[in-house]
Amino acid sequence: MQKYPVSPEPAGRQQLPDRPELNRAVWDRVTAQLLAKMLGEFAYEEILLPLPQQPPVTTDGTGEPYALLLDDGATLAFRARRGVYGSWRVDPSSVRETTAPGNGDEYANGNGNGGGNGDGNGSPQGRPFRDPLLFLTRARRLLGLDGATLGHLVRELTRTLAADAHLAHTALGAAELADLGYAELEGHQTGHPWLVANKGRLGFSATDAARFTPEARAATTLPWIAVSTRIAGYRGGPGLATPDELYARELDPAVREAFAARLADRGLDAREYVYLPVHPWQWDEWIVPLYAPAIAGNDIVPLYADGDLRLAQQSIRTFANVGRPDRFTVKLPLSILNTLVWRGLPTERTLAAPAVTGWVQGLCATDPFLRDTCAVILLGEVASVTVEHPLYDRLPEVPYQFKEILGAIWREPLPPRLAAGERARTLASLLHTDPEGRAFTAELVGRSGLAPRDWLVRLFAALLPPLLHFLYRYGTVFSPHGENAIVVFDERDVPVRLAIKDFVDDVNVSAHPLPEHDTMPADVRAVLLTEAPSFLTQFIHSGLFVGVFRYLSPLCEEQLGVPEGEFWSLVRAEILRHHARFPELKDRFEMFDMLTPEIERLCLNRNRLLVDGYRDRPDRPHAAVHGVVPNPLHFAASVLE
Repeated sequence: MQKYPVSPEPAGRQQLPDRPELNRAVWDRVTAQLLAKMLGEFAYEEILLPLPQQPPVTTDGTGEPYALLLDDGATLAFRARRGVYGSWRVDPSSVRETTAPGNGDEYANGNGNGGGNGDGNGSPQGRPFRDPLLFLTRARRLLGLDGATLGHLVRELTRTLAADAHLAHTALGAAELADLGYAELEGHQTGHPWLVANKGRLGFSATDAARFTPEARAATTLPWIAVSTRIAGYRGGPGLATPDELYARELDPAVREAFAARLADRGLDAREYVYLPVHPWQWDEWIVPLYAPAIAGNDIVPLYADGDLRLAQQSIRTFANVGRPDRFTVKLPLSILNTLVWRGLPTERTLAAPAVTGWVQGLCATDPFLRDTCAVILLGEVASVTVEHPLYDRLPEVPYQFKEILGAIWREPLPPRLAAGERARTLASLLHTDPEGRAFTAELVGRSGLAPRDWLVRLFAALLPPLLHFLYRYGTVFSPHGENAIVVFDERDVPVRLAIKDFVDDVNVSAHPLPEHDTMPADVRAVLLTEAPSFLTQFIHSGLFVGVFRYLSPLCEEQLGVPEGEFWSLVRAEILRHHARFPELKDRFEMFDMLTPEIERLCLNRNRLLVDGYRDRPDRPHAAVHGVVPNPLHFAASVLE
């Protein structure tokens, strides 16, 4: 019999890492919250159609009663308040199950993971139900899920819940959060408010999540590699036309010397290589296995870490330099499946990033309203490196994630762009609520000394004018969702202006020709997506209004005393104020009509559950469109005019 070497026993017993956040109290809280979110967002996208129930004579203010019939005949009842755009806000504590008569299934009777501490007798009042995973298995036919989608969705939701548990276990109060810096605050955010499985990160292990996710709040150094110019392409904006100009800004002289010496030791000429950082996980999981021939042939040479401490931001593949805040933020491909797509870097868009930045920033630099009145900050993607794969890049039919494996984008850092006393926070942070139930927005309003209504007026005046002006004057939109849009505050925490990032991925232009597009370079025109004017407005509606304000407006009603209707009237008033400021653009206001009675309902969860699922495809998926929803900005008009 062949003998195999046996690892020596370590001194003492080995112990797996403890997971203190995975305890029953925290788990019950985050599962109840995610189930309520699931019910609300699935109902918003009409994946579910809850039936209204006979309301009681009196209500406790938590909403009207609704019910769903599960696949096994049991009824899931809950209370929800309806909001703008046809949205649903489900009360997590109200979700209860009533067993179908004669159903003896142990899960249907509440004895499984989701039953809770109810009466167990199938009473009309039912028993508490808080398990979103169990809900999926008992509503899979109701939801229209096939087996493959159900299996992957359970995995993605379980990983999301584990991340939620860590966030809940380590959560800070709103006052403490308000004192954090921009990059540090990112590690306390709870993720996309609309997508249910918003932290699935399929591909990461538990150890990876503990090292590389935003909520890990662990600064790290990034290793660098050298790549032969035979397979790598570099692009840079003004002042960064050559790789050496970039490295002079990003790398200390001793680091550059060490890189060149490493290449010289192998008999290689540093002038024939470009340098770029790589994500440690990406190197281990994707680059070494799939670029092994290039590594063997010295087309890719591993180097060293540069020593700068970087912190993962909410996008997870973007790192802010917290050791040297004056240096660039770096965006790296990370081939995990998270929030609908694989998080790689598309080659064409990566190459074009500096050119897109040059065009967008050029519009701002020559427009006094954007440059001086709004003082909008456009965080440009100023340099990039792409590395081709010799096989995948020549196979158009293979899944897109195999063509986005290796590259880097350098983005301008935010701290040097802020004036004295200014602070910046992503728009997403305004939706955050601390463990005591205090909204982060309420904390900022309290610190400002302004009345809540006046603070909101200042917020809308900071956010909307630059976005509207880019749309109306230049037929160009960003995707101003909570992660890309950054609110800049003065020293009193009053909103004063807007910063925007992520141009090459999220800038779209009008398919209708406009004279303002004549200055657009050919390489920019080739990569920017185009949309009909009637759909271009969706980027502001879905990114900002549906994706952020739909959640912020009820929060302001509950914690600031600003009724939801007044909130949306203030939004509309800011749009009309912009129209009055630029009467010469009247035809553009009509072409890009923000005030239509209805807008198309864009759906994110529907895409995952019913459209693309988890299948591989050659192109990135997009949000699904399902029906229409009423536009609250139109209805506000009937009240104001």
